[in-house]
Amino acid sequence: MDVVTQMQRQLIQYTSSLFQEGFLDDQFNQLQQLQDESNPEFVVEVVTLFFEDAERLLNELSKSLQVEQESIDFRRVDAHVHQLKGSSSSIGAQRVQRVCIAFRNFCEQQNVEGCLKSLQEIKQEYSLVKTKLETLFKMEKQLFAARGSISR
Repeated sequence: MDVVTQMQRQLIQYTSSLFQEGFLDDQFNQLQQLQDESNPEFVVEVVTLFFEDAERLLNELSKSLQVEQESIDFRRVDAHVHQLKGSSSSIGAQRVQRVCIAFRNFCEQQNVEGCLKSLQEIKQEYSLVKTKLETLFKMEKQLFAARGSISR
């Protein structure tokens, strides 16, 4: 088996594991279908925007839920979580989206402890999906480079 075929197989197995483990859902496949030769970096660009947006929202959530605050603006917290839920949904980051749903319920109940617990879960799930997607993109880049070096 040549190197490119082996790399393709590893990439397929890795991608498949992301779906099986619930990190990604079908929305990610739909995003990939929008990518073509005219914009080969489309998925990476969209996901990078998600990373930037998610990190900004996570920082806002951390500030909004600081324990030493007099009172927490649950509507504001909920608005940030709603945004994060939407952007994670748009790229297919299923596990982040699921935690956002629970987080929004805690906002509705004005449950500070539930919100703080959900914030930690979102940070953890976000960190995991970010690492997994960065690995996926690195594997795709290596495969593309290997294909290019063989066709010369």
